[in-house]
Amino acid sequence: MKKILLSALLLTAPPAFAQDKMTLLLDWFVNPDHGPIIVAQEMGFFADQGLEVEVVAPADPSDPPKLVAAGQADLAISYQPSLHLQVAEGLPLVRVGTLVATPLNCLLVLADGPVKEVEDLKGGKVGFSVAGVEEALLGAVLKTHGLSTSDVELVNVNWSLSPSLMSGQVDAVIGAYRNFELNQMTIEGVEGKCFYIEEEGVPTYDELIYVANPGTMDRGMIRRFLRATELATQYIVNHPQESWDVFSGTSNELQDELNEMAWADTLPRFALRPEALDEARYARFETFLSESGLVEGTRPVADLAIDLGEE
Repeated sequence: MKKILLSALLLTAPPAFAQDKMTLLLDWFVNPDHGPIIVAQEMGFFADQGLEVEVVAPADPSDPPKLVAAGQADLAISYQPSLHLQVAEGLPLVRVGTLVATPLNCLLVLADGPVKEVEDLKGGKVGFSVAGVEEALLGAVLKTHGLSTSDVELVNVNWSLSPSLMSGQVDAVIGAYRNFELNQMTIEGVEGKCFYIEEEGVPTYDELIYVANPGTMDRGMIRRFLRATELATQYIVNHPQESWDVFSGTSNELQDELNEMAWADTLPRFALRPEALDEARYARFETFLSESGLVEGTRPVADLAIDLGEE
């Protein structure tokens, strides 16, 4: 009798629907910048949207957009400034969502060092990691204070930003993240000071965005992905400590002072509406890059970024 009842229940139970699989390539190893993604994964928000998301950290940070353009992944995390350059180069990419909605980049100096104001950098050394965009950002900041990049010595410090500053190799660095390098210096007992580039002549931009291949992307699937990360962001904002516990609980490497400090500083910068697009922001930055000589001419915003909710 029990076997008959069990068979009947199995026959009448609703079918288990297969989840849609998608691949997301991160821009770097997992860190607090990726909070909404990891929280959405751990709390089942992706599963609730019928998604099985494979999150992959890249071996080379420059690869994710290229792999998405080549159709080898559904989404990649990238940077708005990089997107403008890549589209100008002909890569089939478009912004479909926002992860971190403000710049994280800053011009970093020693709090008790000789550089009290940007003007004090005249004749000094400025370290950088990525040629092109970072030089343009620095140029805009310097111009606001009556200087130009010819007034400073640019030093490629690779990715050794805060160490080169703390050791006195340079007087400032551009490309340091206000939620990481600034905290790293504090932990090491050396206070830093950030000049926030969006307050110093640089058009504000989205630091971290989701990019897809416009020719092959599954719009419905991406919208469900963004809905899940929106729910995760809401949870993070409403429950900062509980969400930190969820996030840091995924890896022992995340459970340190730097990541906890970075989590608190990144939290207010997550996009509350990841799908929403500020078209004027992209138009202004495209013009900025064109005037800086990094791209030739300008492209319409529709070639750079879209709001899937408006389609």
